[in-house]
Amino acid sequence: MPSAFINTPETTPVVIAAKRLPTAKVGGPYKNYRAHELAAAAITGILSEPGVDPDGITDVIVGNATGGGGNVARLAALTAGLPDRVPGLSVDRQCGSGLEAIVLACRLIQAGAGDLYLAGGVESISTAPARAHRGSDGELDFFDRAQFAPLESGDPDAGEAAENVATHYGISRQRQDDYALQSHARAVEAARNGHFEHEILPFGGLSADQGPRANLTPELMARFPAAFVPGGTVTAGNSCPYSDGAAIVAVTTLARARTLAAEGATALGGPAVGLVFRDSAVTGNDPTLLGVGAAHSTRALMARTGLTTGRLRNSMLEYNEAFAAQVLATADLLDLDPNLLNYDGGALALGHPYGASGAILVTRLLARARRGIAPGTDAIAMISMAGGMGISAHFQWDQL
Repeated sequence: MPSAFINTPETTPVVIAAKRLPTAKVGGPYKNYRAHELAAAAITGILSEPGVDPDGITDVIVGNATGGGGNVARLAALTAGLPDRVPGLSVDRQCGSGLEAIVLACRLIQAGAGDLYLAGGVESISTAPARAHRGSDGELDFFDRAQFAPLESGDPDAGEAAENVATHYGISRQRQDDYALQSHARAVEAARNGHFEHEILPFGGLSADQGPRANLTPELMARFPAAFVPGGTVTAGNSCPYSDGAAIVAVTTLARARTLAAEGATALGGPAVGLVFRDSAVTGNDPTLLGVGAAHSTRALMARTGLTTGRLRNSMLEYNEAFAAQVLATADLLDLDPNLLNYDGGALALGHPYGASGAILVTRLLARARRGIAPGTDAIAMISMAGGMGISAHFQWDQL
């Protein structure tokens, strides 16, 4: 059913700024930075954007997937030098955490709880704490990842689940390799054309994403062996690199965004336009086919908003590319040409810093829109999550 919120300029959320760190290889340039330090760097960077006044921030909401507890959002806010009165809220919906944090900020604005939020996500896989269960004898039993579904119903690792998707939906190795090659080629070309320059905050000696590879060829892709299941089709070449990174957006009200635009806040995109939040949907699905969760959440979003397949085909579409198999299966389920997704390449090339990835999708949508997309264009962010879930969010690049 449609959102029950009454849309007024004071309760309509708008993303007015978005910044991210370059994604870094695990164990690479960010290996000595903890998650809150990466998030703090992104927060500090966005404070230089017009309309992002530290004294006006209602809350900081940050998604994170592999942290050790505590409240990374509050710690990051303090580390970034925000006023002590600004609180912080940490969100864990695994790979969808960063997008969920942004949606939550938008929902709070719709509810009239505040008029300026910083929201996004962060992941430091390099410094993620070791985790263990304590047995009855007090001994520690260390584990690599959390459990996401009952073991009796199946709780596959992400790579095994990608193989399940490829098999279940008939996604061939060739299609996966071809799509991964395209993602890298698009990301390399986008970097060459400066498409990432205004969204990236140089940090830790990096000024560009480490993941995109200009030297990949079909012949090289074909040499990668199956990575997760013997004889399978999912390889290191058509899977994303796991990465460290952070992304933060500023969400305010339409009324405040209009005032800022009238005052000449050019960072709002030159013309008076912004990413206006329309709605979002989260759904669950079979945990053994977790990679297609975004297909289900997008269908739910379409039912809530009246979005049609035709409108999706004419939208800006960003979908987290954890594995090529899941991108292709999701596109097939939504009757979309996969070439419509991730115009400048996606996580297969840029990397997948779990909790930050959903926020990176929104950052990419804003950056692309500001390069000349017509006002009124729909913008959709989609991500599938561990445990068999999907989250999709609908924005519109529109007149303020």
